[in-house]
Amino acid sequence: MKLPLPLDMEPMLSAISEAGIPKGDGWEYEPKWDGFRTLVFRDGDEVALMSRGGRPMTRYFPEVLPAFRALAQKKLVLDGELVVVGANGLDFGALQQRVHPAESRVRMLSEATPAWFIAFDVLAEGEADLRKLSLGERRKRLEKLLKGVKQPLFLTPYTRDLKTAKDWFEKFEGAGLDGVIAKSWDGAYVPGKRHWVKIKHQRTADCVVIGWRKSSDGSTLGALLLGLYDKKGTIHYVGHTSSFNAAERKELIAKLKPLQTEIPEEEWRANPGRMPGGLSRWSRGKDTEIASTAQFDVRGIFRSN
Repeated sequence: MKLPLPLDMEPMLSAISEAGIPKGDGWEYEPKWDGFRTLVFRDGDEVALMSRGGRPMTRYFPEVLPAFRALAQKKLVLDGELVVVGANGLDFGALQQRVHPAESRVRMLSEATPAWFIAFDVLAEGEADLRKLSLGERRKRLEKLLKGVKQPLFLTPYTRDLKTAKDWFEKFEGAGLDGVIAKSWDGAYVPGKRHWVKIKHQRTADCVVIGWRKSSDGSTLGALLLGLYDKKGTIHYVGHTSSFNAAERKELIAKLKPLQTEIPEEEWRANPGRMPGGLSRWSRGKDTEIASTAQFDVRGIFRSN
């Protein structure tokens, strides 16, 4: 591919707001879709889908590729969200199942639970890098680029009206709207920076840390593995979280290492299929004084913020 932006480019990020939806004339508001953040790179017939973390996703979603190839612009980079629609709205669980190593299952799921792509930004068009343009200008270009598109491509709606944004936030929880994103209308697109603001629906619980994973390069904490006790006092693995800054990761590793155990006996240890991939280190859950508050989805599975 010969595009003005590299495939390993970091997407622009958002910071969680505890103060609600920000007010002011300088904001634009969009729905926060419950899906996989995805960057789309197209150069002629070549199309690459890349995850937020730089992981190639193209092979898992073959059904959306022809729609990108059909666009008039032959060279482009889009930012958006891959989603799967279920009976009651967007189905994040079904979306997760789409990432499977077997080619036969990928093909089967692409027909049984096809994905849609909801675009909310255009970062490159032709040979032009658009990231320094204002959001308002990029939005105009995106609307022109995607005019008349049909399923599986969609253009995310937006509003500059605070009341409408609040209505979205309040009315559509549970149907696939994970909250609202506020963005500066005059702002540039800055990869890796949390200049956007997300206001999320929060469903939380206090968990015990039962283990952890190292980062991909092994240098620091990657994720905390979370557990909850049942009424009989048995601890069960319920998910993981990784929303920590560099200082917090270093501090947590220091606290957890003395609690590491090599021979875990808890029931959650026997269900590795629900663990995040890679080698896990287990802590003595009953002795761990670290607690973590994490968001969980409608299936009761905890997810990182």
